[in-house]
Amino acid sequence: GVSVVITFWPHPRFVLQGVEESGLKLLSTFEEKAELLATLGIDYLVKIPFTKAFSQTSSEDFIRKILIDQVGTTHLVIGYDHHFGRNREGSFEYLQANIDNYGFTLQEIPRHDIDDVGVSSTKIRLALQAGEVDTAASYLGRNYELSGKVVHGQKIGRTIGYPTANLQLSESFKLIPAHGIYVVRVSVGEKDAYGMLYIGTKPTLEGDLKEVIEVNILDFEEDIYDEVLHLEFLKFIRGDMKFDSLEELTAQIGRDKESTIDILKQYSK
Repeated sequence: GVSVVITFWPHPRFVLQGVEESGLKLLSTFEEKAELLATLGIDYLVKIPFTKAFSQTSSEDFIRKILIDQVGTTHLVIGYDHHFGRNREGSFEYLQANIDNYGFTLQEIPRHDIDDVGVSSTKIRLALQAGEVDTAASYLGRNYELSGKVVHGQKIGRTIGYPTANLQLSESFKLIPAHGIYVVRVSVGEKDAYGMLYIGTKPTLEGDLKEVIEVNILDFEEDIYDEVLHLEFLKFIRGDMKFDSLEELTAQIGRDKESTIDILKQYSK
């Protein structure tokens, strides 16, 4: 058979509640979802524009006009506790009660438990907001990722021996983990490396307090301005800190690099 995944974009909460009101931060951008699904061998990904008009579609119309008439569904797999259609009226229970009318078979993905804790996007978000990227990875089944273009920053890192690539995220609503220092895997083009990632407002330098994301890539000296970097979070080292001088900051970064190298030894075994 042919496997088809249906997804909506923009995210329904963007449309129904407004971005500012919802405060929604994405765990995966549409592009990241598409790449992940491709690795699973999905044949087709159907992207449906979620507009306010579409949000008024009844669950029955969605089933008949899209699932049956357009997709030609023969077997439907639905997520645990998933609701669809106007006022969230559609559900696994609704489908099950009316399944004889539709001509397809039905399956619900069960709730997954890890260490007896129910996995949910809320738990993943809380873990990332606490810097617990390894916990988030255990829930996701993969390392959490960020992607962005390398842009020009203040270039202070190169003056203290730790040049960094300053990232401008490709998706402004992507969830950014807690401020601090992380060990990351870095991909640029076909090349993979490791690095020390900083997320924060550079309190020691007393700048404009704008959040920055910058990575010191180990054993890497190429010019990668305007290139797209993909980061995988491996381990949290420490939170963001303010130091009394640039010298103290530099010394701490040296210790952070030692910690990074020690952590990476377990990934090279």
